[in-house]
Amino acid sequence: MPTEGKFFEQFNQHADLCVKGAKEMVALMTDFDDLEKRVHAIESIEKQADRVTHATLDMLHKTFITPLDRDDIHQLITRMDDILDLMEDAAQTVSLYDIKAITPEAKRLAELCLACTEKVRAAVALLHNMDNSQEILAICAEIDRLESDADHVMRAAMSKLFRDEPDVRNLIKLKAIYEILETVTDRCEDVANIIEGIIVENA
Repeated sequence: MPTEGKFFEQFNQHADLCVKGAKEMVALMTDFDDLEKRVHAIESIEKQADRVTHATLDMLHKTFITPLDRDDIHQLITRMDDILDLMEDAAQTVSLYDIKAITPEAKRLAELCLACTEKVRAAVALLHNMDNSQEILAICAEIDRLESDADHVMRAAMSKLFRDEPDVRNLIKLKAIYEILETVTDRCEDVANIIEGIIVENA
């Protein structure tokens, strides 16, 4: 049976797709002119990421000696996949709910999603070498901070929404978008926690 496998390459490939999806999300939340094109782009990126996830799990079943604990590999790739699943949910929700105008708060949350995915990519890129452990832990702390920022933005956004939005249907639509975007940052934090656990076990 093969040893090692190309697990770190797969992680990096997936992390790149997360960043790509988040950039599309920011573009979508900035300008609705190309809405369907953006939604389609995010769906396409999510499908590519699914293929990477399946290939990684398949490789995990076929590899005798793995570079990290098997459960950690499984958790890491599936949690990363959750990030893009949620981005696809957010994009499809904007389209299905026929939202006509986006708020600055939704755009800010999308920007925080992008910042989180960039940090996830940076941490994953260093994971092949445990000499990078301090640097990786510092990046994970940054992800935690960004997730806290997203919490604050969402709370302020919800407060403003319930205070100022006269149209109940619009309120329900925007609330759903805010919640999905904030959950993207939660999933990035989950990935950071898994990576921290890997460092503790292996460094």
